Amino acid sequence: MEPETQLQQQKPWYTRAHDFLVVLKTCPRSIVTVCVVIFVSVFLYVSFSVVPARFPIGSTVTITPGESLQTITSNLQSQGVIRSGFIFRSLVIMFGGEKRVIAGDYLLKKPEGAFSLAYRFARGKFGIDFIKVTIPEGWSSIQIADYLGKNIKGFDANTFATLAKKDEGYLFPDTYFFSPTVTPQVVVDTMKNNFNQQIKNMPEIAQSGKSLRDILTMASILEGEALPKDRPVVAGILWSRLSLGIPLQVDSTFTYINGKNTYTLTKKDLAIDSPYNTYKYKGLPPGPINNPGKDAILAAINPVPTAYLYFLTDKQGNIYYAKTFEEHKRNKAKYL
Repeated sequence: MEPETQLQQQKPWYTRAHDFLVVLKTCPRSIVTVCVVIFVSVFLYVSFSVVPARFPIGSTVTITPGESLQTITSNLQSQGVIRSGFIFRSLVIMFGGEKRVIAGDYLLKKPEGAFSLAYRFARGKFGIDFIKVTIPEGWSSIQIADYLGKNIKGFDANTFATLAKKDEGYLFPDTYFFSPTVTPQVVVDTMKNNFNQQIKNMPEIAQSGKSLRDILTMASILEGEALPKDRPVVAGILWSRLSLGIPLQVDSTFTYINGKNTYTLTKKDLAIDSPYNTYKYKGLPPGPINNPGKDAILAAINPVPTAYLYFLTDKQGNIYYAKTFEEHKRNKAKYL
């Protein structure tokens, strides 16, 4: 190796960069412009389009609700999905904002650069055929688990039932679109996040003077006791009974206790020692017995005051009110 070449290689990078700039200054402006354009083009191509060598083709990337963009970026980098965290974050923010990454499962069918991935994550382009599931108002976590187990192949219904049990009442009934590989925890988190968003639009909850848990417990009872049009009046009756120290004596809680309803209950059932047995214990049950919808929640916080203290519903859904127990017994004999 020539001495001059050896000396050149021994120079630090910043000295070599300075020498390059000195040479560049002596070049015609047109050549400098071409060099800059080429450099910028190569940089953008590599940053936006070149895929990491270990890109996990065919795998699924899961973004959980509430995950920060920083965490998402770090995970994608560690999995070999993106090359530059800075470029990816910048592109996501450009496409929709720092908190715009949409939670869910993203299928990586083919190699994709940062530009394509940032667009997909910011716009919810999952690349998966999602399964539509509709959870009706008033379903318990057990009913939801059974439904999901039947409609999503391979879904772990037992794990979902275990996870969801502690969040009974806080899983908002709605139509959802889940990936075929969705996990029980993601379903629980998605339904809870939806619930949190829904109650933000109900300022009456804070104004009611009642705890959210009591409101949801009452709403879950209303789901099982009356049709939407009758719920405000029934809510008024039940809140009145509570204030007067009268047991609620509602049958809907037995669906939660032993799966029975009004027409299958026996005297033995009414004596079951359970805190959810509102014939045996005064006050509200310990918590919601199902997951109420918006109408039932609004009925619970906007009860209609009446002089009635009793009600019953026939098999056709018609409801009959009474002011006294004697009147209630007559309604029972007549309509049931």
